[in-house]
Amino acid sequence: MGIDMDPKLVEVSQLFERFKAAMIRKDFDTCETLLSQLKVMLTEFKSLPPLFETTPNAVQELTTARDIYEHAVVLSVKIEDQEAFERDFFQLKPYYTDVGGRLPPSPQEYPILGLNLLRLLVQNRIAEFHTELELLSPAALENPCIKHAVELEQSFMEGAYNRVLSARQTVPHETYVYFMDLLAKTVRDEIAGCSEKAYDYLTVNDAKQILLFSSDNELAEYIKEDHPEWEIKNGCVYFQKAKETAPCKEIPSLQLINQTLSYARELERIV
Repeated sequence: MGIDMDPKLVEVSQLFERFKAAMIRKDFDTCETLLSQLKVMLTEFKSLPPLFETTPNAVQELTTARDIYEHAVVLSVKIEDQEAFERDFFQLKPYYTDVGGRLPPSPQEYPILGLNLLRLLVQNRIAEFHTELELLSPAALENPCIKHAVELEQSFMEGAYNRVLSARQTVPHETYVYFMDLLAKTVRDEIAGCSEKAYDYLTVNDAKQILLFSSDNELAEYIKEDHPEWEIKNGCVYFQKAKETAPCKEIPSLQLINQTLSYARELERIV
C-alpha cells in the first residue's frame, strides 16, 4: 500500500511540491495560500495528532505532515510573522515529542527547536525559555543550534551585549538571522534607554561605542529611526529632549535588581 494507492496523500504531496517551488521563488503570498489548503487537507488523515491512529500509510502521512509544518515554521520566519511562528511551531511540536519512534528523526528538528528558543529570548519570555530547555534530551543540549541559543541567553543575562551582537556572525542556521536582528535591536534599545537616563550627552564616538555601531552613519540612522528626540550637534549626542518628554518612571537600577532577583528565583526552581 504505497503512496500511489492513496489519492489523498498523492494530492497533498503534489500541492506540497508547488508550495516548495513557490518558496524557492520567494513567492510568499502563494506559499501562504497553499499552506492554508495543505493544513485543511491534513485534517483528513487520522494517523496525525491528536488521534495517531494506525493506518496503512501512517508513516508516510506523518512524515509528510511533519515536513509541511517544518516548512510552515521557516515560512513564518521569512515573512517575519512571530504569531504564525508560534502557531506553526506548536502544530509541529507533537511530531517531535509524541510520535514514539514511529518516524526517523528529522534533520530540521534541532535547528527549529533552537529557533524557538531564540524567539522566546527575543520576546523576553525567560521562564518559558528554561521550561523548553528542561524538556530537551542531553544529546539535544549538545547540538550547536541549541547551544547557540543557550550561550546567547547567558550573554544576555550577564549584560555581555557585545557577545550577543557578535553572535549574529556565527549563526548555526540561516533562518536565525531574523531573530538575531530583533535581539540586536532589543539590546540596543536597552542600552539606549539606560544611556539617556544616565547621561545628559555623549560624544558621537562614545555613543557609537556604547551602542555597538561601527560607523557614524549607522548611529545617525538608528537615531533618526528610533530616537528622533535625540539631537546630534557639535560632535555630541544630546538626550535632554528625551528626558523632558519621558514620563517619570521607576529607577532603572531598581527595575534591574527586581528582574535579576526574579531570574534567580526562576533558576532556583529549575535547578
